[in-house]
Amino acid sequence: MKYDLFKNFFIHVLLILCILIIVFPLYIAIVASTHTAEALLNAPLPLLPGSEGLNNYTILLTKGAEVTGGQPLLPMLYNSFKLAMIVSLGKIFVSILSAFAFVYFKFPLRKFFFWLVFATLMLPIEVRILPTFQVVSTLGLMNSFSALCLPLIASATATFLFRQFFLTIPYALADAARMDGATPWRFFKDIILPLSRMNIVALFIIMFIYGWNQYLWPIVALTDSEMSTILIGISQLMSVADQIPQWNFVMGSAILAMLIPVVIIISLEKWFEKGLVR
Repeated sequence: MKYDLFKNFFIHVLLILCILIIVFPLYIAIVASTHTAEALLNAPLPLLPGSEGLNNYTILLTKGAEVTGGQPLLPMLYNSFKLAMIVSLGKIFVSILSAFAFVYFKFPLRKFFFWLVFATLMLPIEVRILPTFQVVSTLGLMNSFSALCLPLIASATATFLFRQFFLTIPYALADAARMDGATPWRFFKDIILPLSRMNIVALFIIMFIYGWNQYLWPIVALTDSEMSTILIGISQLMSVADQIPQWNFVMGSAILAMLIPVVIIISLEKWFEKGLVR
């Protein structure tokens, strides 16, 4: 009995320590965003919130820091949100249809084409960035959301996960639907989609974070500052030439960049857990 109590106490203490270690850098970022840049350059680093938080966030969202030419972060947040939504929904749409075709349609070289798609996991956007840039430039799509989103939409990971889930669905459902005169599209819409809701939500969260965290491709595909994403804005705040780094603005922009993904994860947490377990 005493051993079990001690074991539970030790586990809880260890978990609390781990949580504190993880949360402490986030707390420091929040505190730093409420001070002036000069206060953060002097030792010791302040550990309590300051009085400049509202002013710093107002400047970041509406006016923009002077070191970045006065570009506000609010349009950048919107651009990142738009990019993440298009990429995540596009990936799910393309992947679920391709997985449905691989499982329920019999065509020549079906397995070969599936493994060909799966092999693209070894070729991320960073590896094929030069040919992708050449194709986008040749098509005249530079400085557009088409150039930003289309190369990121195809997803071998989502296709593989949807395919594995569809394989767990009894094939007798497809036979029964065919005997009742249901078309493949109706079978997909009325049976496959409702069964895939939890998987769709789980993959949506993963793909949304993937699209939100895109940094290299937007830098290559965009030259118009009005289409910059929030990660580009953070890098601009950090890469000042001969000026003092505005760490209060850098930390504030990092906090703002976390808000939307955190809200989406928290709001869809239950569906996310069910989708992963299932």
